[in-house]
Amino acid sequence: MATNIKGPAIFLAQFAGDAAPFNSWDSITKWAASLGYKGVQIPTWDGRLFDLKKAAESKTYCDEVKGVAKKNGVEITELSTHLQGQLVAVNPAYDEAFDAFAPAAVHGKPKERQKWAVEQLMLAAKASKNLGLTATVSFTGALAWPYTYPWPQRPQGLIETAFSELAKRWKPILDAYDEAGVDVGYEIHPGEDVFDGATFEMFLDALKGHKRCQINYDPSHFVLMHLDYLSFIDIYHERICAFHVKDAELNPTGRQGVYSGYQPWINRAGRFRSLGDGQVDFGAIFAKLSQYNYDSWAVLEWECCIKHPEQGAAEGAPFIASHLIRVTEKAFDDFAGGKTDQAQVNRLLGL
Repeated sequence: MATNIKGPAIFLAQFAGDAAPFNSWDSITKWAASLGYKGVQIPTWDGRLFDLKKAAESKTYCDEVKGVAKKNGVEITELSTHLQGQLVAVNPAYDEAFDAFAPAAVHGKPKERQKWAVEQLMLAAKASKNLGLTATVSFTGALAWPYTYPWPQRPQGLIETAFSELAKRWKPILDAYDEAGVDVGYEIHPGEDVFDGATFEMFLDALKGHKRCQINYDPSHFVLMHLDYLSFIDIYHERICAFHVKDAELNPTGRQGVYSGYQPWINRAGRFRSLGDGQVDFGAIFAKLSQYNYDSWAVLEWECCIKHPEQGAAEGAPFIASHLIRVTEKAFDDFAGGKTDQAQVNRLLGL
């Protein structure tokens, strides 16, 4: 059966703010719809837009949230728990930096911060179910990331132990999502222990192939890592449950390459760009996802060090819409075919 990608949709994290129309659920959904978006992805940590605890406890509240969105012309695509997912596993080197992702009460208290993050993820499973969603998007967090480059030589067993522990922490969370009927689409992202296909497989193996361990496909990170983002779809399409439409470019020079020399985003060889301004071949991506019957949302995640976010958002909706494919339900050469004649088939094969 032919399936079609849904969209355009937009991730609200980069747009939420204290000024209208970005400071309330009602006004930001009106704004998104006015630009041509049909779906919105919710950052669950932003209380200006969404009350995660209330959503987990009250289907009535979730119905109200959906009702406002519907009235304004959009629907909810997924809940995002990227910041909370990051805190499920944090190497001590990053403790202070990642404290900002959590409430002040758990700053400087890694175990309490992790417990808070897990509780948030459990709430998101219930909230997703109450909203009638079948997928959510997140990060895995990272224990081994500081040791990505094998110098100094890694102690034997370091990476295996890290992935075993990562899976141990996520297994009960994924079980809760399974009970809720919701997939977790991990964004394959530098800074996470799951940052490419090989590490995703290591994580999945450690989880014994847990069916709720899925992928939020974002080609921008693969461009920056010089990874074949089209072959990635061929390999992992059965695990892709969500899609961030984000552009990027990698322009290596005689001074810097993939690692980009500690430069600020504006001066990096690899940097994120607004849709259409980078190097990602979205025509090929939408075709390949359609080939494999991806039928969920195409969600703009806007990040750019040059263009204003409101311009990026305004240009993003028509860009995504122009790449959506109405999948054909018949072969282009059906006109030249005929009914099956087994006797003819046998004659043609000399049988």
